[in-house]
Amino acid sequence: MKIFLLILAAYLVGSIPMGLIFGKLIWKKDLRRFGSRNIGATNAWRVIGKQAGLLIFIMDFIKGQIGALLGGLIIGTPAAMVLGGFFAIVGHVFPLFLGFKGGKGVATGVGVLATLMPKITAIVVFVWLALVLLTRYVSVASIVAAVLAPILAACFKVPDEFFAFALATAVVIVWRHKDNLTRLKAGRENRF
Repeated sequence: MKIFLLILAAYLVGSIPMGLIFGKLIWKKDLRRFGSRNIGATNAWRVIGKQAGLLIFIMDFIKGQIGALLGGLIIGTPAAMVLGGFFAIVGHVFPLFLGFKGGKGVATGVGVLATLMPKITAIVVFVWLALVLLTRYVSVASIVAAVLAPILAACFKVPDEFFAFALATAVVIVWRHKDNLTRLKAGRENRF
């Protein structure tokens, strides 16, 4: 019963569409109608500005942290923290409140990663920032950072549950960027 409660609570937290809420509430913009039509931080930054992008990134990041922390509170094991964090990402990507059409899971995933593996998160964020500055492609930076996380988790010999989380999240994030990969191949991907 506790596992079901954790999954449900983490999924519902992840489903809260921060980009849509703050976009409409503060800037009177429905992000689903502009730019890439994604409710995440990158589209908010492009459409509304950097303050919106940063706020939405932070709010989505916090959703990931809450998911992981719920696992600690409800069940109290590292595996439960992973489960809660993963279902917060699932909620963000497939939100109940938006017909299961959500963001790409990057900011929420980083929130979970920061809760579980702070040192690895610092490296991943540094690589992400460096790639954004070098390539001007947020999608490339996000994909590389996602793939780097399980590699670093293996190198740092983290608990198996944390490695499994990093690997599963990398798969979800790369899969959510499949359209970006197609545009990159065709030379039509938007630069940041």
